[in-house]
Amino acid sequence: MKLVLALLGILACATCLLALVTVWRAGRNEAAAEAANPPSGAFVQVGDARVHYTDEGEGPVVVLLHGSGGNLNDWTFDMVARLRDRYRVIAFDRPGHGYTEVPSDGVSIADQARLLAEASLALGAENPIVVGHSFGGSVATAWAVERPNVMAGLVVLAGATNPWDTGISAYYRTLAHPIGGPILANLLAAWVPERIVTEQVNAVFTPQSAPAGYGQHFAPGLTLRRASLRENALQRVALLPQIEAMVPRYGDVALPVEIIHGDADTTVGLHIHATPLSQQIPDAALTVLEGVGHMPQHAEPEAIAEAIARVTSRAGLR
Repeated sequence: MKLVLALLGILACATCLLALVTVWRAGRNEAAAEAANPPSGAFVQVGDARVHYTDEGEGPVVVLLHGSGGNLNDWTFDMVARLRDRYRVIAFDRPGHGYTEVPSDGVSIADQARLLAEASLALGAENPIVVGHSFGGSVATAWAVERPNVMAGLVVLAGATNPWDTGISAYYRTLAHPIGGPILANLLAAWVPERIVTEQVNAVFTPQSAPAGYGQHFAPGLTLRRASLRENALQRVALLPQIEAMVPRYGDVALPVEIIHGDADTTVGLHIHATPLSQQIPDAALTVLEGVGHMPQHAEPEAIAEAIARVTSRAGLR
C-alpha cells in the first residue's frame, strides 16, 4: 500500500511539473512569436476593443477580411500591393485573431461585421467594397445583411455562407470546451512547432501549393497563441447556427455582389456554399475558378482584382 501511495505521489508531482513546464513554455513561445511578428499596422478603438489594421493606397475603399485561424498577413503577402495603386486598401485582423481584441459584446459573425463596419467608419471609410475569404466571407456577408448602408459592394472568396451537414471536428470541439479547451490550448502552444502550423496552412492550398515565403509571412506563431487557438475554435463551433439564421435574409441584399469559388475547394464546397448563394442574393454574379482550391486570392489573384473592379464599376465608384 505504501508503495502504491508513493507511486501515486510521484505521478502527481510529475504531472504538476509537466503542467508548470507546459504553461511556462506556452508563455515563452507566445512572447517569442509576438516579438518576431509585431503589429504591422495601426490600431483604432471601437468600444472596448482595439482593432488592428493596415491602410494603404488611395481611391475607392476596399476592406479585406481574412479567414479562420489567420490574420491580415494573408492579405499583405500579395493582394494589398496588387490593389493599392487603384484603391485605398484596409486589411483588418478579425476579433481574437492577429492583434485585434475580443469585444465584450460578442464575436458572432454579425457582431464582427458591426465592429469592423464601425472601425471602417472611424477611419473615414464610409462605403467600402468588402472582400471576405472563407470565415471572413461569412463576416463580409453578414456585413451586407447587417450594415448595408455603410457598404458599397461585396466580394465573397470561398466563403462559408450556407448550412452544411459534416459537423465539427473533435479538435475544434475540444478547444472550444470550457475545461478541455484551455488544457489543449496550453499543450499546443507549448509543444507544437511552428512548422506543423505551416504544413497545415500549406495543406489548405491543395491542389495548389503555398507561394514561396508565405509560411513565414503568415506568422504561424501568432496562430499558436492560446487565446487565438481558443477564440478561433469558439467561433468555428458557433458558426453553423449563425449561418442558418442569416440565410433567409439574403434576398434583401441589394448591393453589387461577386462570388469567387474554386471547383477544387474541399474545405468550403462550391456547390454547398457559393452556388446557392449566387441564387439567394439578387443579381449576384458567380465566377467558378477551374482547378482552384480554397485559396483563390493566391492561386488566381488577378481574378480577384477583376472581381473587385467589377463591383467598383457596378457600384458607380469609378
